[in-house]
Amino acid sequence: MAMTLITTNTSSNAASSSFTSGIDSTYKLYIFKFYDVNPATDNGNFGFQANVVGGSGYDETMTTSIFMADHREDDVSYGLQYHGAGDQAQGTAFQTIILEVANDADGSGAGELFLFNPSNTTYVKHFYSRASHMVASTSGFGGVGARDDFVAGYFNVTGAIDDIQFKFNNGNMDGVIKMYGVG
Repeated sequence: MAMTLITTNTSSNAASSSFTSGIDSTYKLYIFKFYDVNPATDNGNFGFQANVVGGSGYDETMTTSIFMADHREDDVSYGLQYHGAGDQAQGTAFQTIILEVANDADGSGAGELFLFNPSNTTYVKHFYSRASHMVASTSGFGGVGARDDFVAGYFNVTGAIDDIQFKFNNGNMDGVIKMYGVG
């Protein structure tokens, strides 16, 4: 199946990056690829939320799970761990998909989010994300390192989703996010 680029959002010191058009019944799979997302404030969590058609506020109900693999630069700590504090059980908050991103000059995150059949009005809307990034030295991890975050879940709504917003929890952001349709 071919990927079709629909939109590219380039952010520079922006509060968020929103996709408010182009998500419709044309494709059953939408992929968002994010490149060099960087928070203005160190130790930021990069997340996303959605609106159903006619909705506002980016507060749709979702259930999610997150785990990560990480390795500190000084080799003191490494491993694979479940991050229960990042889960939502019928929550409406922005879902973190990159945890504790460094805002160093060379720090950023990159990854992708897959959203399945967002225009369907019968079933919940499934998604998953995988991202790699530089962990902030001020994080709970205790030092700078590499991390790979894995998130999966579903929006517990049967209304069609047509808006997606990405942002950091602690301030403005830089980065590029591209939205593709697959089909």
